[in-house]
Amino acid sequence: MKHIHILGVCGTFMGGLAIIAKQMGYRVTGSDTNVYPPMSTFLQEHNIEIIPHFEVSQLQPAPDMVIIGNAMKRGNPCVEYVLENRLPYMSGPQWLHDNLLCNRWVLAVSGTHGKTTTTGMLTWILEQNGLNPGFLIGGIAGNFGMSSRFTDSPYFVIEADEYDTAFFDKRSKFVHYNPKTLIINNIGFDHADIFDDLKAIQRQFHHMIRTIPPSGRILSVATEQSVKETLDMGCWSEKQFLGKEQEWNAERITNDCSRFAVFHLGEKVAEVHWDIVGQHNMHNALMAIAAAYHAGVKIEDACRALATFVNAKRRLEVKGEVGGVTVYDDFAHHPAEIQATLTALRDKVGGGVRILAVLEPRSNTMKMGVHKDEIAPALVRSDYVFLLQPDNIPWEVVEIANKCVQPTKWTADLDKLVDFVVQEAQPTDHILVMSNGSFGGIHQKILDKLANK
Repeated sequence: MKHIHILGVCGTFMGGLAIIAKQMGYRVTGSDTNVYPPMSTFLQEHNIEIIPHFEVSQLQPAPDMVIIGNAMKRGNPCVEYVLENRLPYMSGPQWLHDNLLCNRWVLAVSGTHGKTTTTGMLTWILEQNGLNPGFLIGGIAGNFGMSSRFTDSPYFVIEADEYDTAFFDKRSKFVHYNPKTLIINNIGFDHADIFDDLKAIQRQFHHMIRTIPPSGRILSVATEQSVKETLDMGCWSEKQFLGKEQEWNAERITNDCSRFAVFHLGEKVAEVHWDIVGQHNMHNALMAIAAAYHAGVKIEDACRALATFVNAKRRLEVKGEVGGVTVYDDFAHHPAEIQATLTALRDKVGGGVRILAVLEPRSNTMKMGVHKDEIAPALVRSDYVFLLQPDNIPWEVVEIANKCVQPTKWTADLDKLVDFVVQEAQPTDHILVMSNGSFGGIHQKILDKLANK
């Protein structure tokens, strides 16, 4: 039993990798300074020891392999010890490729938005159709209650993240995955902390495209210009597109897309009836159906599986209802995601109901102010906007507030923001909280104050 030690084990990707390695029969330990649920709980349930610091004693005696997460930087005591003592090390994506993905049919889901949801859909379709896939998802998959799983199936589904691999490998993680089936939902500018511009991101996507075999298939949207530009850089695999007059299309039956029709080669093949809403999720589902079809799943069977799909947490997730006011949590942290989520909620509740949008600009790109001019237009489907001013950004959210067409309040005090929201909230309102962090537990704070209003 070889011993693997993971630096930065509590990240979503690295934690998922740790569980897979454990299920494969390795002895797995890890360390991190951000040790908290749900990942810490999952790791402990799999008997993976977590060391809550980076003291070098954890590397004595030396493990057989040190896997270094991309949050680890030069200057970290363990990183310096590994380099100085020439301990064997590699990145998580490289280890995953060498020990698992290299002999699997990899179905990879990439794109700036929609990766976690689409990966979950695709995994569930394969599972419901008897393919027993392994998977690694950037969130807790609703149908599985976990973010990763190792199986002996030839199929492996992975969320293909464009973030960089490690301090010693600045390529995107997905360059290591060698997919046979690749979904590219979209390509937009994000992760401004590591990418200079959109072209730098497109270049990484093209590195991945170069690794796909001739028998592979790339699925994308016909109207996505940035994807088209990337494919025009060179493509050696089959391409299929989603959209009107394309190989694949979907048309809503209900306004909120809780029912929609699936078309293949111009013919209506099946319908999806599910509890998920939003045109963006209809798009994600069609991608998953098309990818599963490449792996041999019939379209009708894929649509039937989606009827029981449960989305990952923090995707328009209802946190509670008090006095007729419903509070939602959503991971949206990019203008395109904010707009898609608000549109989905608006389609669900209708035009005569108020939506109160509560936003924390928390992602690295948002904190840098890269998208600040696009945030107010993305919020237009809401009736009232509440903004938190973080203390670690070089710009002020009042710049967003001044561009909003609806009433807007902002503050740097979380409790005061809660008071603003609760004072404004009325029965039948829907409060949509958006952040890629915990937002200081604001969801429960709002629910508690609503209960005492």
